Amino acid sequence: MATKLPESEFDARLAEVRGRLADTDADAATFLGATSIEYLSGFHHIQTERPVVLAVTEDRMEITVPRLEVERVEPNPRIDAVHRYFDYPQGKPIETAAAMLEGMGVDSVVSDADGAPGVMGYEGPSLSEFVEVDSQSWVDRMRWEKTDAEVDLVRESAKWANLAHRHLADYTEVGAHPVTVSQRATTEASRAMLDTLGDRYAVRTRGSGPVHAGYISGEETALPHGHTPNERLSEGDVLITGASANVDGYHSELERTMFVGEPTDEQVHYFELMLEAQDIAIDALGPGQSIAGVDEAVHDYFLEQGIEDTAQHHVGHNIGLGGHEPPYIDRGWDEYEHVGEDDAAMAPGQIYTIEPGIYTDEYGYRHSDTIAITENGVEWLTYFPRDLESNVIR
Repeated sequence: MATKLPESEFDARLAEVRGRLADTDADAATFLGATSIEYLSGFHHIQTERPVVLAVTEDRMEITVPRLEVERVEPNPRIDAVHRYFDYPQGKPIETAAAMLEGMGVDSVVSDADGAPGVMGYEGPSLSEFVEVDSQSWVDRMRWEKTDAEVDLVRESAKWANLAHRHLADYTEVGAHPVTVSQRATTEASRAMLDTLGDRYAVRTRGSGPVHAGYISGEETALPHGHTPNERLSEGDVLITGASANVDGYHSELERTMFVGEPTDEQVHYFELMLEAQDIAIDALGPGQSIAGVDEAVHDYFLEQGIEDTAQHHVGHNIGLGGHEPPYIDRGWDEYEHVGEDDAAMAPGQIYTIEPGIYTDEYGYRHSDTIAITENGVEWLTYFPRDLESNVIR
């Protein structure tokens, strides 16, 4: 079982970035996005009002961090030097990063942002006030296609998500509260994962478990991003579930439409339409297949069935270190700003959630499965049963 990325992955990523840097006139590449920094260095942090800046040259990788991250980043074998400021706003984050670059002999950079993201109240100067800056989104693009090692981590995530979802189904009953069912399933699956993996589990949590499962119910399901209502389950409730697990920062996505007690004829009707839409999308997947075309196929089906007004989102998205990543399975993908001639088709290593949804005035209906594109077709990573009978709670 794969539980952690091998060192060779980071070596390859850094070599890729240095190769791209060599094709520019810049002295260094800088990264201010937390996910990009983790992807290249393995140092993971929570993006707050305290900026972190990673700099890569042809022979060094250095980082600027707030004082509270120093002990966490100093043991990182990939980072050659750590520069610190005390805190924000009393510290000077970008000025400290500029001094780091000066010490590295850097006058110009290609950067994923011209300054730190304005999150949690951060306001600060642009990086271009101190060095010459051109933009790049190299890591964002590199993350589209996963290596075999990355796919292994998502596959492992799907295994624990499946266990959590099984607990979720087993603990659901009339009169139960969705919150406590979620907590119980999450705790049981997390305990099993931690007991099984032991010290092979790569810590990525702060107090919460490595696995999560839960659902929305009743009228909230009519909203694609509905919230868990403060009401106990009743006979006839529709549920839209969700389960995932964090394996060295990588995630899968498993969702099911379930029924508490026997579904009505109308509920069965919409469930079957949803399932057929997902089948159509999955049948359209594969290397070389049009990304936009998958969403178009589902849209055509909805038009044919006269239910196009029940759709509220596209078919799916890539997944990995982020819960949502490009490419997006969307009819507008070909016109997306970053899409080149070679980016319109699916490629091996891309991992998609396939989740076309139907939303009526009363309830929503959506399955989501995580599926990898391979050299010869696809691989299902999630595997909880999709059929109606398996998703009725009795």
